[in-house]
Amino acid sequence: MSLNDIVKRSPVPEPWSEGEKIPWDDPEFSRRMLAEHLTDAHDLASRRATTIDTHVDWIEHVTLNGQQSNILDLGCGPGLYTSRLAERGHTCVGIDFSPASIDHAIQTATTRQLDCRYQLADVRKAEFGDGFDLVMMIFGEFNVFRPADAGLILDKARAALMPGGRLLLEVHTIEAIERMGTTAASWRSTERGLFSDRPHIRLEEAFWDADRQIATERFYIIDAASATVTRYAQSVQAYTDSEYGAMLANSGFTLDQIYPSLNGIADGGDFFVVLATAT
Repeated sequence: MSLNDIVKRSPVPEPWSEGEKIPWDDPEFSRRMLAEHLTDAHDLASRRATTIDTHVDWIEHVTLNGQQSNILDLGCGPGLYTSRLAERGHTCVGIDFSPASIDHAIQTATTRQLDCRYQLADVRKAEFGDGFDLVMMIFGEFNVFRPADAGLILDKARAALMPGGRLLLEVHTIEAIERMGTTAASWRSTERGLFSDRPHIRLEEAFWDADRQIATERFYIIDAASATVTRYAQSVQAYTDSEYGAMLANSGFTLDQIYPSLNGIADGGDFFVVLATAT
């Protein structure tokens, strides 16, 4: 793309039309993102270690009732949750399409001799297997998919679970997604960043479709040396509690309970937890 493409851009993009997600599966982007996953300085890519420990405690005691279980983590990232669960005696499988994250997860499992297996794949296309007691998808990952793809993921999760197995979704609140879509446009210059190792300018703008409850974020990365432009975009879908219930029922789940967070305590954060049982 060129600078002229920015000038002539669509004033309001159709959700998902300019990109499914930011490029997690690009090896170089994945390498840079892994550093963000592993830092304890912020909770933007993954949570701080102490927060993850609290979440794993809650998952084990509330979702698994303290029983050793076979767990599938969709969008597992570098295995920060699966490795902790495996250390407690659970058997874990993780699927993610970020190559650096999956490599890190495999290295961790090998070094610590953990009962974890990992698959580099898009969860929409991956084979999940079966016989699981818990399928989990956290940190709002469920909301980045088109509704039809989200339904497909739920169908596959149901097929992967034992009868009576549980599904745990940590999803974005509607308010958090609306904030994404109503953020003011901005730009910044940097020597290197998440989207490039080279000096560049990063332009961002966001859009909120109130009728369909979809936020779309658009990023233009302008290389300082060549002035070439690369565009990225992602859309995030919000749902009401009743819409989650209907989607789950359509895929063969019974909605058990909605919790305010992954530790069960209202914290004013951007996420809440939907817990369901395979019927």
